[in-house]
Amino acid sequence: MSSPRLTRSSYRVTYAVVAVAVASFALVQSMTIPVLGEIQDHFGASQSTATWVLTAYLLSASVATPIVGRVGDAVGKEKMLVFSISALALGSLIAALAPSIGVMIGARVIQGIGGGVLPLAFGIVRDEFPEDKMAPAISLTSSLMAVGMGIGIVVAGPIITSLGYAGLFWLPFGVTAVAAVAAAVLVPESPVRKPGRISILPAVLLAAWLVALLLPVSQGRVWGWTSFPTIGLLVAAVVLIVLWVLAETKADVPLVDMRMMKLPAVWTTNLVALLVGVGMYAAFGFTPQFNQTPEVAGYGFGASVTVSGLMMLPSAVMTFVTGLVASRIAVRIGPKAVVVAGCVVASAAMFLQAGWHDERWHMLLANGLMGLGVGLAFACLASLIVAAVPPEQTGVASGMNANIRTIGGGVGSAVMGSIVTASIVTSTGLPSEAGYTIGFAALAGAFLVAALAALTIPTRSEVEVEDALLAEPESGTQQGLVAQPVSA
Repeated sequence: MSSPRLTRSSYRVTYAVVAVAVASFALVQSMTIPVLGEIQDHFGASQSTATWVLTAYLLSASVATPIVGRVGDAVGKEKMLVFSISALALGSLIAALAPSIGVMIGARVIQGIGGGVLPLAFGIVRDEFPEDKMAPAISLTSSLMAVGMGIGIVVAGPIITSLGYAGLFWLPFGVTAVAAVAAAVLVPESPVRKPGRISILPAVLLAAWLVALLLPVSQGRVWGWTSFPTIGLLVAAVVLIVLWVLAETKADVPLVDMRMMKLPAVWTTNLVALLVGVGMYAAFGFTPQFNQTPEVAGYGFGASVTVSGLMMLPSAVMTFVTGLVASRIAVRIGPKAVVVAGCVVASAAMFLQAGWHDERWHMLLANGLMGLGVGLAFACLASLIVAAVPPEQTGVASGMNANIRTIGGGVGSAVMGSIVTASIVTSTGLPSEAGYTIGFAALAGAFLVAALAALTIPTRSEVEVEDALLAEPESGTQQGLVAQPVSA
């Protein structure tokens, strides 16, 4: 049934709204990374307190993304898209007006709810687009996440120089407020739904284990990796994950269908997403820090926040260009091959950055290759997940994939931070060059393992997956769920 507000043929208008929402979320996610020190100075906060500006956002987005995706599958993706964009706008407004660091952190929690735009975007594209246009749109949508993160790092310096830290939030507020109205007016209501009451216990347990896992991962350097809070929360996360899985398997209407998560095409793609997240988030977070290191340390370029951001521009440009052509490449060689190639290129870029970073153009070249590799991988990971599940489970499946990528980012940033800070030279108070070299090499290794994991992704048709899910007995047997390769 067509929406009274917009015919189904206007999918291009729908996509424009969806693209703005995804890009805005990515920008808000990354713009605070290179200017965290300025925000800390503005509020007179300690470094450990200021890191909560990032941590609170990470935790909120991780919890909200799969839940909002599942609710969208049940009650309508258009309604939840308006809700998610509105949360992003409201959080941006509060952050821009925040009188204290505590209010700023609370605003970031509200912004994190906007993470729901990711699974909703993929679901809307699947619902609204003609079949021959769907793959390119999904690829570009996925790439917008990486593009937005890269652009956020690039523009953060000029914005804070011209408008102050509040400008980092006033601009997203204006864009997302308009986008929320546009979504309410222009995006058609969902024709594909998976109705049923959302089970509360699985949702609570999902939120609990995500917090228990990501909190020590993001704060381990501050608390100490062997401290009681860190170890205790990690143990609690394991216990809560087990309880969550049990609750999901017994729920009449599960938040996340465990039978779906066991499909080879799903769990292998999620594994790759985890490893890509490890490499990408840490690289985006620590490359600007390397560029900003004073030359007195014997490395680095003493770049300002603005200049160090501009040095990341090749990555954002290459990611965007790749997103435009990745689906065409996938038609020729298959999406799995594109993901493998992307991970290999990203790995080569990080190995290059680890051993060859004496001149600025060395970093520019490595960043460009990084954007090329990440763009290829991002563009087709989403397509693989969407093709691996029935239409009514698109939201929760893509939400979990995005969530797992975020978890990987938290782990990668923590590992990279531990490696770099462990090499601090007493005389300068700065990390040694070896710390960055080892750290970048470790990220290259993560991408290389991701490439190997991508080789295990089976390719299968939508119909096979849907029939297998519907036919699978409640006992959980895997009969009928073995993926059979099909031509790309």
